[in-house]
Amino acid sequence: MRVVYFDCFSGISGDMTLAALVDAGANLEKIEQELNKLPIEPFQIQTYKVVKKGLAATKIDVVLDPNTEIIHHRDYSSIIKMIEESTLSEGVKTRAKKIFEKIGIAEAKIHNMPLEKVHFHEVGAIDSLVDIIGVSIALEELQIEGIYTSPIPLGIGQIKIAHGIYPIPTPATLEIIKGLPIRSTKIHSEMTTPTGAGIVAALGNGFEGYPSMRVEAIGYGAGTKDFDDRPNVLRAVVGTVNELYLSEPYFHIHDHQKLTSEIHSHASK
Repeated sequence: MRVVYFDCFSGISGDMTLAALVDAGANLEKIEQELNKLPIEPFQIQTYKVVKKGLAATKIDVVLDPNTEIIHHRDYSSIIKMIEESTLSEGVKTRAKKIFEKIGIAEAKIHNMPLEKVHFHEVGAIDSLVDIIGVSIALEELQIEGIYTSPIPLGIGQIKIAHGIYPIPTPATLEIIKGLPIRSTKIHSEMTTPTGAGIVAALGNGFEGYPSMRVEAIGYGAGTKDFDDRPNVLRAVVGTVNELYLSEPYFHIHDHQKLTSEIHSHASK
């Protein structure tokens, strides 16, 4: 079974996730080919190497056609319809819809409206669409079946978004990661975005340490900001695991005694 572990020591965003998966070996040309199946504004994905606090990482930018009128927000229903009517694979469609649904449910609760009427602003823009659907394609490219994530740092302070000045984490991010383990930080910046939170909350299978795995590839995806005390990168560790060590009790309720019993039982057979 092939898995990826997202080490979110500097948080997580959509572009960092896509960049980390590409850095770990996902085929960018194939990702762009698949994304071009969608009826969205013309764009190009540019990748280049950057160094963050001495650590080399891949940076991804979505470059738009300057002669094309850009749609800055889309509603949930139109995004889901666009995905469903596309010729993307069923696996990609399922993952992408799960992510948008997770973010949409959070937005619907915050704004007290039906899910179908939710309008995405930052998440509905072309770069976020590319990030979310691109990540779904990259996971299929890498044949990933399980996704595991470290506890998530959120950052502190304030941020200006479409609705005005909001606290960090934003209400959407906090709602999305509700129930997941987070990590304290003193960094005055948004470390985890709604898109990044939506990816791991919708698709994640566990949120503690590394699973028992054979490491095959490591990718680093760079964020735009620079932090004083750490490289602003997301690390994606791709590998294979023995499914015995990914039993649901261990990763979801952390019943270590039950895991040990299962291992001993398996070894005695």
